[in-house]
Amino acid sequence: MRCQYCGYSDSKVIDSRPTEEGSSIRRRRECLRCGRRFTTYEKIETSPIMVVKKDMRREPFSATKIKQGLVHACQKRPISMTEIDNIVEKVEKLVNSCGEAEISSRRIGEAVMDELKVLDEVAYVRFASVYRQFTDVSSFMDELNKLVKENKAGK
Repeated sequence: MRCQYCGYSDSKVIDSRPTEEGSSIRRRRECLRCGRRFTTYEKIETSPIMVVKKDMRREPFSATKIKQGLVHACQKRPISMTEIDNIVEKVEKLVNSCGEAEISSRRIGEAVMDELKVLDEVAYVRFASVYRQFTDVSSFMDELNKLVKENKAGK
């Protein structure tokens, strides 16, 4: 594994453990040249699953793309990278367990929003505003009102 700091191609594994979901192994490594430590993940290689977008375009599923969206939605919120990684892992598990060669972007987006709604409502609204492409304040307020009603019903 190449060191992300100095580019050296040899490192030693210091610690290995399965992730919470058990679908990958987290490895702590130390570069044999510069001595800096970094984390890698090892996971089973699966057949590529295509995501069917709203406009019917298809693109390969990307957990990285989901993570980037989550990081953006969770910016300046009390949400750890571990929590974000857990959401990505749950969504990835959903995608891989669907048993299909294709999955709709809607299903993926709804799964992400379900997880965010439980974790942090502000991050949920941020993600939903991009995902649902709110075009005006009215559609944004409709989503907020639904969230408020759900909170009142849940209490």
